[in-house]
Amino acid sequence: MANLKSLAKETAIYGISSIFGRFLNYLLVPLYTATMAASSGAYGVITNVYSYTALLLVLLTFGMETTFFRFANKEDEDPQRVYSTTLCLVGGVALAFVVLVLLFIHPIAAWMEYPDHPEYVATMFVCVAIDAFQSIPFAYLRYQRKALKFAALKLLFIVPNILINLLYFVGVPWLYGCEATRPLVSWFFDGQIDFAWAFYINLFCTASVTLFFRRELTGFRYVFDRRLAIRMWHYSWPILVFGIAGILNQVADKILFRFIAPHSGQETDVQLGIYGAAVKIAMIMTLITQAFRYAYEPFVFNKSKDKDSKETYALAMKYFLIFTLLAFLCVTGYLDVIKYIIAPDYWEGLKVTPIVMVAGILLGVFFNLSLWYKLIDKTVYGMWFSLAGCVVLIAVNVVFIPQYSYMACAWGGVAGYGTATLLSYIFGQRIYPIDYPLKSIGVYVLLTAFFFVLMQLVPASWPLMVRLGVNTVLIALFIAHTVHYDFPLSALPVVGKYFRRKGGR
Repeated sequence: MANLKSLAKETAIYGISSIFGRFLNYLLVPLYTATMAASSGAYGVITNVYSYTALLLVLLTFGMETTFFRFANKEDEDPQRVYSTTLCLVGGVALAFVVLVLLFIHPIAAWMEYPDHPEYVATMFVCVAIDAFQSIPFAYLRYQRKALKFAALKLLFIVPNILINLLYFVGVPWLYGCEATRPLVSWFFDGQIDFAWAFYINLFCTASVTLFFRRELTGFRYVFDRRLAIRMWHYSWPILVFGIAGILNQVADKILFRFIAPHSGQETDVQLGIYGAAVKIAMIMTLITQAFRYAYEPFVFNKSKDKDSKETYALAMKYFLIFTLLAFLCVTGYLDVIKYIIAPDYWEGLKVTPIVMVAGILLGVFFNLSLWYKLIDKTVYGMWFSLAGCVVLIAVNVVFIPQYSYMACAWGGVAGYGTATLLSYIFGQRIYPIDYPLKSIGVYVLLTAFFFVLMQLVPASWPLMVRLGVNTVLIALFIAHTVHYDFPLSALPVVGKYFRRKGGR
């Protein structure tokens, strides 16, 4: 019982810090879109560059976080030796990457279509190399069960990052606008916001976090065990492939868009920025579902030895879908209010928001289905499913972006995640069959689709409060259905007793 309590406590700390961190990062979206006009294409550049860094982070860590945990917990391995070898591996690769980037920065920037701004590429690629190296000390903190320090350092990056961004994008222009304070900022600010500072600030904050890893990076003898490194690589490469496929499913559209979009010049960045902002709104649902996911994974492994585990997994899938479908209706139902997160000149991209959220739901279902190959230690299945989804996503983008612009990006995500989900379900039912309540799940899906269509049929000419009122009624009907069939009020803790009939249990 004590171990379970400890697990729950640590899960809560990791989960809350990650969710809170993501939420704080979302505060940059209204800041950037408010200070960067859509017509400038600046936010499109940010969207594109960050997509590259997300992919590079997976490549530079090459599955070593998970590999470190696996080898450090082996009885015949020295955890300190494993940690030192992992640090040397990841640190060496990160250093080599930085050297190569700086040596070939101009051709790399030209290939990425930023020939006039190699500083964008150099800044963020150095930043991602530091991030990759830091992932190992962060993993070591988790190994040592120092959840509080882990969470504190994660937030230590995010909070200053937001504050310095606010200072530059809001405070500095204000100071420049006042004659009395203009000399304070005129040495680096000419009255025009340079969005490259978003990259510079990120690099500064990322590098600063390294200073707080003194105990994790000093006080021991660095050893590189070549034989151990080879064994670790054999273990990690499937994880690397899985990670590449997974991250490509998230960022491939934003990378490919600049190469195959039907637009020319700056207009490509304009459209990419509009799409990127709309995707950020859709990611609100990710914040909501993340809480479920953090609690679900440890629950799965703790429950695996129980006789009724499969029945529990089936119900967990159902409740997950109910949860995410409700989130979908809430976001789409109140999109007329939520859209103010981004500036009005980005609103034309809101038509992709529901589509991207559907892709997010499919990703969540894929995550839930993935339990079967994790429980039987056959994670190679996950690699192949992710690769298949990635191929479909890229194909849809390559074929349809030239004609349909960023709408193809949104539907590519649905096609990719849908493929991975379908394959995982088909193979899972053959190898590790679980009797999911498909009929009940289907009812919820159809009900959500029906209510969503009704929301879209509400005339845009109606007053805002009337439209929101209609959508609220539809959401309430969904909740009422859920309460009636799956969440009876009488079963709720504390308050449930007030809904039980006399003589009932």
